[in-house]
Amino acid sequence: MLAEGLNGLLGHTALIVGFAASLFGALALIAAIRLGNPRLIRTVLPYGWLALGGAVLAVVVMERGLINRDWELAYVQKVGSYDTPALFNFTALWSALEGSILLWLLLLAIYTAVIMRRYRERLTDPLVGWALVVMFIVTAFFFFLALGPTDAFKPATAPNFAMCCKGPNPLLQNHVLVLFHPPILYLGYVGFTVPFAFAIAALVTGRVGEGWLVETRRWALFAWGFLTVGIVLGGWWSYEVLGWGGVWGWDPVENASFLPWLTGTAYIHSVMVQERRGILRVWNLSLLVATFSLTILGTFLTRSGVVNSVHAFSDSTIGPFLLGAFGVVVLVSLGLIAWRGDRLRSPGAIDSPLSREGAFLANNVLLALFAFVILLGTVFPLIVEAKDNRKIAVGSPFFDTMSQPIGLVLLFLMAIAPALPWRKASGELLRDRLFWPAWCGAGTLAVAVFLGATDFAPLLAFGFAGFAGGAAIRQLVLATRRQGYRGFLGRTNGGMVVHLGVIMIAVALAASNSYTRTAEFTLNKGETVSFAGHTFTVENVYDFTTSRSVGIKADIAIDGGQAYSPAISKYTAFGMDVATPSVKSSFTKDIYLTLEAGSKPSTGLAKIKVFIKPMVVWMWVGGMLCAFGTVLAAFPGRFRRRPTDAVSAPVPLEEEVAGV
Repeated sequence: MLAEGLNGLLGHTALIVGFAASLFGALALIAAIRLGNPRLIRTVLPYGWLALGGAVLAVVVMERGLINRDWELAYVQKVGSYDTPALFNFTALWSALEGSILLWLLLLAIYTAVIMRRYRERLTDPLVGWALVVMFIVTAFFFFLALGPTDAFKPATAPNFAMCCKGPNPLLQNHVLVLFHPPILYLGYVGFTVPFAFAIAALVTGRVGEGWLVETRRWALFAWGFLTVGIVLGGWWSYEVLGWGGVWGWDPVENASFLPWLTGTAYIHSVMVQERRGILRVWNLSLLVATFSLTILGTFLTRSGVVNSVHAFSDSTIGPFLLGAFGVVVLVSLGLIAWRGDRLRSPGAIDSPLSREGAFLANNVLLALFAFVILLGTVFPLIVEAKDNRKIAVGSPFFDTMSQPIGLVLLFLMAIAPALPWRKASGELLRDRLFWPAWCGAGTLAVAVFLGATDFAPLLAFGFAGFAGGAAIRQLVLATRRQGYRGFLGRTNGGMVVHLGVIMIAVALAASNSYTRTAEFTLNKGETVSFAGHTFTVENVYDFTTSRSVGIKADIAIDGGQAYSPAISKYTAFGMDVATPSVKSSFTKDIYLTLEAGSKPSTGLAKIKVFIKPMVVWMWVGGMLCAFGTVLAAFPGRFRRRPTDAVSAPVPLEEEVAGV
């Protein structure tokens, strides 16, 4: 029992040390910057390492408690179990509210330490100093949350430790993606703290030219990449685990991750305009503030219990603190932007709508509108409930109807923008550059019609996707023709690879949402049924028992070949039924099988549901392309220029490839 009690003591000590180090680090940096004392500034370094050590120790202690089943910790009782497999016992750290805040805190402390290490030679620069102040303050806030409203090391009160412990939610202990999806998503969420910190530092110091962008663009790019991959993995998890045949249901918690992705995407595009032309300064600062604020709002929606979702955590006292932090971030940021209004005036303007900067601005407006629509549909039911004490629901039809035209126009802009030059384009230039992309779009549309695609919206999506894909491929071909393999490097061409990934995802969503075929069958053992050009034979229906669950499984042979085994599991500790689908995937379509309630192993009766879903695998391939393109975009391009106010070595600024 001494070792078990020691876990709680060590955990609390680690959090207290980390909180104190973060708080005193911020205060010491502020004092040193105000006094202009370089020697004092360098003494702040140990605070960052101490905060990181506190976060690491807290996570290690909690994992030790989970692995050793320290039932004296309330959190271990909440998510631990003797029957949970080792993998899911490890991932139980982020399977509930308290542990997820510890993971968030650990990643935030790592980012802070990396920034401190990266700029250790330039800590005396006020821009870097104030950015670290912001990082320390945000880290201190999450240490406070981990110590107070989400205390993971709180001692247990249950009298019978061994009987109260059920393990993680069943949905979080039946697929390996739970090991990757939350940490990668959190890396994206937390990563946007870095560009936000430098944006605030630029406003505080008055250095609101283009120099601060040098310090943020790669951090923003990697944060966006992590968030993209995390969202794609979340869709994959939903598809493989929930048994409903879809990847995205406009769930409030799904929307919470999508919102900062939209504003982050807008920032990554418009920041190139500011670097090149010195315009859109207020817009870019506002986008960074919005992105960081939306990560806080998403944390509130996910962890306060205000929304009902299979992804959300239960009710807690953390909501008011997160909502308060959201309000403080917005008010302070807008106040600083207003204070620096005179310095934020752009030295130039957009010369023509038919220019690359004009296309980027149109792209930004659409992404901002998209974010507003999603935010409105997500929070409107909460506002109505708070005001009128009645519950309403905003479902998928609203989001589908509102997002479809925006998505189509965004695809069209993805085709046009790479062909546009900076400042102004002539009609003849556009004709030349868009000739082959337009033929790609027409060819894609013709192939879709030939394969039997109907309905106006998906056909338009396929045509625009081919148009945009042709534009991206043209850019890459011209770049590699002139520069060889290095033509793929740099933000412009890495961005084209990302575009191809996004196009793949858009095509897969359009195809799978519009052309899925579904049927339900009740079959006896040995019986065969035909559907959508395939045969399905029930080879066996049987009960199974594991240490965690009991259930029913059916072996179903597809086209007389391999048998696939959908199941229904009842997790005995929860009394909860979980449907586990079985999927046969190919590059053209998925055959998705679920076993339905009413199946009877005793009589060999199986009730199955079959989904024929075209092109689903393109979503996962598209996600991998987005990750690959993000890495390519992080490497230096061919040309270099030092922006105003830069505090680091010159960094690349991609120019247009000749003739593109």
